Amino acid sequence: MNFYIIIPAHNEEAFIGKTLESLANQTLPPKKLIVVDDHSTDKTAQVVSRYSEKFHFIKLVKITSEDKHLPGSKVIKAFYKGFETLDDNYDILCKFDADLIFSENYLEKIAEIFETNPTCGMAGGLLYVKKNNRWVYENIANTDHLRGPIKAYRKACFQSIGGLKQSIGWDTVDVLLAQYYKWEVMINEQLKVQHLKPTGEKYDSSSRYKQGEALYKLRYGFILTLITAFKFSIYKKNFNIFYNYSIGYFKAFFRKEKHLVTKKEGEFIRQVRFRGVLKKITF
Repeated sequence: MNFYIIIPAHNEEAFIGKTLESLANQTLPPKKLIVVDDHSTDKTAQVVSRYSEKFHFIKLVKITSEDKHLPGSKVIKAFYKGFETLDDNYDILCKFDADLIFSENYLEKIAEIFETNPTCGMAGGLLYVKKNNRWVYENIANTDHLRGPIKAYRKACFQSIGGLKQSIGWDTVDVLLAQYYKWEVMINEQLKVQHLKPTGEKYDSSSRYKQGEALYKLRYGFILTLITAFKFSIYKKNFNIFYNYSIGYFKAFFRKEKHLVTKKEGEFIRQVRFRGVLKKITF
């Protein structure tokens, strides 16, 4: 299977070399790997250039955008700048982060998932972070959720969901839309990907309302938004998260922000999410 990989990167000098090294030495190498250097002020571009000289399938694309990091829209805009440089001869399209270390058989194992299950539209492993000199599961999502840093899409699935939304929440809506269009999302829990920079570490205060805004755009509705906000605030032990989610939701509501999904898709999303809530309460 032909793997095309796009890696958006912003000031990833400390990590991008390790990511590229792990991908360059795969048992099933990618056909093309594009790193989109989005307005980096460090030596990210120089590091990538060294790898592109060594490995013919690695290419660097440089773009200029806002310097501050906003989750969602910035990274997907960079992703599409890389996508524009690719041809259509891929079987699997990957959006990876620039701060990961993959096991050498990662792509081979992902290919096996897609090859053995033609209804699988998305696949990946699990993210692990280092704590107290041990690699532990990054427990900010259930193990059945395919995380944003390690997305792999079958071409037909990527096309049927309309690609990736240029908004925060893109890495939730893609999974839900894949399910809506009858694709399976599969996780191989044996594939442990080392995440060198914990999620959310680079977000600043301007991002604090964005998650609530995303839930509005996904048509979660007020009750489901409150449940989601409460759950995450408990996990993070920070009630401000609950407040920020709620304010973000209402800001989007009163501004009448454009939804990311249709009414029918939104109804499906709410049903899936409420079933998940009820399942946890029951069991």
